[in-house]
Amino acid sequence: MPQGQPTTVPDDGLTTRQRRTQPVLAVHTGPGKGKSTAAFGLALRAWNQGWPIGVFQFVKSAKWKVGEEHALRVLGASGEGGSVAWHKMGEGWSWVQRDIENSEDAAREGWEQVKRDLAAETYRLYVLDEFTYPLHWGWIDADEVLAVLKDRPGSQHVVITGRNAPAALVDAADLVTEMTKVKHPMDAGRKGQRGIEW
Repeated sequence: MPQGQPTTVPDDGLTTRQRRTQPVLAVHTGPGKGKSTAAFGLALRAWNQGWPIGVFQFVKSAKWKVGEEHALRVLGASGEGGSVAWHKMGEGWSWVQRDIENSEDAAREGWEQVKRDLAAETYRLYVLDEFTYPLHWGWIDADEVLAVLKDRPGSQHVVITGRNAPAALVDAADLVTEMTKVKHPMDAGRKGQRGIEW
């Protein structure tokens, strides 16, 4: 197992082992590509550890078939690693806003389901994909989200993806990665392609 060395050791009365097993809140944000991709890579690691995984897609269309969904569903059903449950929140939004009212209601119901699952300790890893958008748009109260995540029981890890992560979420997170675009094929007029974007 990799043995990273922390830069500081807090005077919190915990042992190294206790600190190592604390639940992590991760945020993948920024304008660059790869936020969801990184979260699904984390889900692969969790699956390998035998953890039950809950994926909640908040704004991508329920009709959009992403490669990671198929792969993780197959792995979850294989009986070799952890289980995988995949939840899509309504019609969604994919860079073109559609039925905002129904999307807002679907996002709120999705958050209510996440709260129920956290309270029941249903999963060990939660991927809240594109969850920053309902927070940014004010559909879901960021203060409530932070309170629920802070008080989640057990050792449930949560990774949240999307642009425009609220500053309070970034402050509360244990791990924050900002994806910064340097270049993208779309800059040269190339559309998304199979195996790269989905």
